[in-house]
Amino acid sequence: MLIDCQSHVFVPELIEWMKSHRKQGHPYVYDKGGDTFVVVNDWIRKLQPRHADISAKVADMDAIGIDKSALSINDPGPELFGEDGPAIARLVNDYIADCASRYPGRFFGLCVLPLQNMAAAEQELERCVSKLGMKGILLYSNLAGAFPDEPQFQPLFAYAEKHGVPVLLHPAYPVTYQQTKGYEMAAGLGLMFDTTIALARLILSGTLDRHPRLKLVCPHVGGALPYLVGRIDHQTQVLKRGADHITKAPSEYLRHITLDTVSPISNAIRYGIDFVGVDRMIFSSDHPWVDPKLILSLVKELNLSAQDEEKVLRGNAIRLFGLDV
Repeated sequence: MLIDCQSHVFVPELIEWMKSHRKQGHPYVYDKGGDTFVVVNDWIRKLQPRHADISAKVADMDAIGIDKSALSINDPGPELFGEDGPAIARLVNDYIADCASRYPGRFFGLCVLPLQNMAAAEQELERCVSKLGMKGILLYSNLAGAFPDEPQFQPLFAYAEKHGVPVLLHPAYPVTYQQTKGYEMAAGLGLMFDTTIALARLILSGTLDRHPRLKLVCPHVGGALPYLVGRIDHQTQVLKRGADHITKAPSEYLRHITLDTVSPISNAIRYGIDFVGVDRMIFSSDHPWVDPKLILSLVKELNLSAQDEEKVLRGNAIRLFGLDV
């Protein structure tokens, strides 16, 4: 069995909603020349036909031998839609649950929450876990420009602990978009900087001390943090900068976070395994943006033992998400 722990789909109903409900400052969608474009702030991306086609995703899974995928929406998330956020969350979460129902055994859902309204977010998480059978939360690296460690979002982590569901930190429209839009590097660098900053802030804020049972996942092999955390250790432990809310070195917290394999270079995956241990690395592809065949081939290049490869490709995911297989 091969389990893909990061796979996305654009929700057709949300695309149509964004076409017809254009509001000042909200994400929107427009058609031009036979193409569809998704606009989030200054970022314009062309939607590929297969990106909103769940049957195409299943065909791609079958082609490589992926048995089961963690399915979630792509951005934009409900936090960008103001007072419409709770309704948007219900719409997209219902779609993810419907996909899992239409293709039994092939998907398990990760929900998104309207975190601009924490009461609605708690209600939606309860609904998604207890009624829709979802297995985790997709948390964007910034929430309309605010980072998830900020006080207004702290109840989320208690909710996740209460329900025992993992939180997957996923990049959104990056706060460094203006600095990385040159040479079209917003996706290549901006998104990775966003998760790196968000993850470092979650560690330094003491969130992981307050919520020791939190199951936190950082995709893309942790962004840049595994490569920079030694410097942050030195800043906090030697120079005593930014250590007010933590009880141990940042690298020690990082070693208790699960990473995934989405990096198109095997050296990064190897380093991630060396850093957090093979029990905290899960196979993910980031489909449809990345070809799962590429990521699988890079994992195979590592020449892991049969036992360790089994953990990465399926065993760790089964344990982390509590999957019935």
